[in-house]
Amino acid sequence: MAYNFKEMMSRPERLVGGHRMCAGCGGTVALRNVMKAIKPEDKAVIANATGCMEVSTFTYPYTAWTDSYIHNAFENAAATASGVEAAYNALKRRGKIDDTYKFIAVGGDGGTYDIGFQSLSGAMERNHDMVYVCYDNEAYMNTGIQRSSATPLYADTTTTPSGMVSDGKAQIRKDLSEVMAAHRIPYVGQTTLIGNFKDLMVKAEKAIYTKGACFLNILAPCPRGWRYEGEDLMAVCKAAADTCFWPMYEVENGEKWTLTYEPKNKLPIEEFLKLQGRFRHLLQPGKEEQVANLQAEVDKRWELLLKKCSM
Repeated sequence: MAYNFKEMMSRPERLVGGHRMCAGCGGTVALRNVMKAIKPEDKAVIANATGCMEVSTFTYPYTAWTDSYIHNAFENAAATASGVEAAYNALKRRGKIDDTYKFIAVGGDGGTYDIGFQSLSGAMERNHDMVYVCYDNEAYMNTGIQRSSATPLYADTTTTPSGMVSDGKAQIRKDLSEVMAAHRIPYVGQTTLIGNFKDLMVKAEKAIYTKGACFLNILAPCPRGWRYEGEDLMAVCKAAADTCFWPMYEVENGEKWTLTYEPKNKLPIEEFLKLQGRFRHLLQPGKEEQVANLQAEVDKRWELLLKKCSM
């Protein structure tokens, strides 16, 4: 598939201004660019799980989406999108609809890694022709910054507070991209907001125009939950990629693993931690062991990924 990145960037906006997402929100930037990957002649149906994106871009009767939009419960965005896709195919077979529609389910990590995992896994296993997009901000941000299974080791949240008796979350985060790859679906892409968004948009277009079930996992920092200044969004994403905390890769049919970004100089994890208030406690004297543990986890996952991509 050939990509004309300049043409993609010039396409009409499908997630427009007027919403109430926070300044410096990674999720808004991520979804805006994902929607630009849809060709202008095609239409879309968005199934959006309850969360930041839903409550801030859709307040009936107003919407920031130019395409058909469905607000779902926390747990069933994937099930709804798969049902709409099945109905579309039935209408298409009967000659009652001619337009080309793309079906996109959207959820944060809470509605994807946790509450919505059952419906997500089912939709992927059934191989519906749809894309599930997770804007991963690594906690339940909309309801008060509670930990999710996407929250990293030692992160400070309202349910895993750091202090005298705790160093933050005690568990490592779930690797949902690998879980989705294990479903052996046609395409899985993991990316974030760096550079000119080319990696994100190329993966988005590939997912949208690959037949069958596809999954995009986009690291989408939250200024309130991660505690960084809004203008530092891109620096935080770049640090996540350059420390290999958030590797950028794609998996086709569960078999072909391809690294799409490799830092010239892999940075220590402290370069990522120091940009965020949620890890401030780890940068204090006496926390060297915790930082070393986090670094070891990042290094282990990175080395395993490199092996898969070299096969």
